[in-house]
Amino acid sequence: MEVKDILSISGKSGLYKFIAQARNGIVVESFEDNKRHVAPVTARVSSLDEIAIFTDEEEVPLCDVLYKIYEKEEGKAAISHKSGNDELKKYFEEILPGYDDERVYVSDIKKVINWYNILHHHNMLNPVEKEEEKPEEEKDIQVAETKKEGDNT
Repeated sequence: MEVKDILSISGKSGLYKFIAQARNGIVVESFEDNKRHVAPVTARVSSLDEIAIFTDEEEVPLCDVLYKIYEKEEGKAAISHKSGNDELKKYFEEILPGYDDERVYVSDIKKVINWYNILHHHNMLNPVEKEEEKPEEEKDIQVAETKKEGDNT
């Protein structure tokens, strides 16, 4: 599964897997309960690879932020997204120094940390090196692929 196939739906908590295109929207499956439903065409759906976090200088792709959390936590789960606002802000400042605290709200920080923990819980975080774009020391995070034996796709 690729990052572009992991979705956030406005107004709904959690993350969803893209399953298929439907006549009246898209079929998604919740990571939380594995139930499938149709997200209507009118729903605001964002792929995780389209999301970025504002900093003082630029926008940082969400995948890079998730990798920074992965590095800080040494592959373990992050703090709870239900922690206090001050604790969340301090934690996020450690992850992404210089994030724009006027445009990145605590609710955004909670979402990022919750998404990281969801992906971590499902063993979907798999750091891999980008081949040409970044130096060897820097890595990006990709969603781990799950292949069944004998599956050639």
